[in-house]
Amino acid sequence: MQGKPRLSEPTHSTLNRKSPLPVWAAIAWRVAFTVGLVVLAVLVHWLERDGLRDNSDGHISLIDVFYFTMISITTTGYGDIVPVSQQARLFDAVVVTPIRLFVVLIFIGTAYSFVFRRTWDKWLMAYIQRNLHDHIVVVGYGSSGSQAVEDLIARGTKPGDIVVIDLDLAAVERARLIGCSVMTGDATRDQTLEDAKISRAKVVIISAGRDDTSILMTLTARRLAPDVPISVAVRNRDNELPARQAGASTVINPAGFAGLLLANTAHGPKVVDYLSDLVSSQGRVKLGEREVKPEEYGQPMSSITGALGVRIYRNGRPYGFWEAETKSLAAGDIIVEILPTVALR
Repeated sequence: MQGKPRLSEPTHSTLNRKSPLPVWAAIAWRVAFTVGLVVLAVLVHWLERDGLRDNSDGHISLIDVFYFTMISITTTGYGDIVPVSQQARLFDAVVVTPIRLFVVLIFIGTAYSFVFRRTWDKWLMAYIQRNLHDHIVVVGYGSSGSQAVEDLIARGTKPGDIVVIDLDLAAVERARLIGCSVMTGDATRDQTLEDAKISRAKVVIISAGRDDTSILMTLTARRLAPDVPISVAVRNRDNELPARQAGASTVINPAGFAGLLLANTAHGPKVVDYLSDLVSSQGRVKLGEREVKPEEYGQPMSSITGALGVRIYRNGRPYGFWEAETKSLAAGDIIVEILPTVALR
């Protein structure tokens, strides 16, 4: 999580994706496999050295066997040492030729993996990064951040439209495994958020695990993206006001919200059940927010079909369904409504 100290990170962050093996391990197994094939061929040629003929001095030494094996694997041979027995020729035809093909394929595969593919992947990620637009930036992939990402995906957001930023390599790896674009970096720094193209984001979600870190990230994000909605989670109620002053559009206090739900169970457990239904992506109903449509101008909120309007926001002020302002919708109004889930439509 963002609040934990980490090793220093690069000054420029690039989107990346999961690699099956670290570079050293991928190279090591290729080298080991190639050496193993060569050793096998040398060993068999040495055991069957009587089936070889040296046209130079007529004597087959260990060096001659090693030389012949390497030449046979890498080229078609020079003719100075040749197999003359049936066993030696059969071994060269059945074993050495496939080994030669394996070695060539290993070298080509290594060049592809560590030169062509990595260059392509780096270019592709840089291209995606340059063209990020209307994406969701999630800063901090702890318990709250990961839950937010899972719920976003459950509600229909494509994983590729989510950019996760965290300093914790394990957290970044988890986000990458579910298909998110990820960055390893410190989101309190301008460069990290600029690399995530925060100014072109649809929304920013901040859950760093520490209130002071979250507020500093909010302050940095708001300065770089004045018009982008920012939602931040804080643990202490006293930090809700500083978070709003730092520029948060929405401040969530998980502990406080849980306390409210617990208190409501004393008076109406069904109310808590319905509230949980509303906020869960798996519920029968969900909350939606949208701008009023032109055809709805002048109409009462109660006339909305397919949903249940519960509140409007006009010039930043909320009005409930019982208030006079909801009797005539106007341009610019934001409607909060309760909708059935897609499965029930």
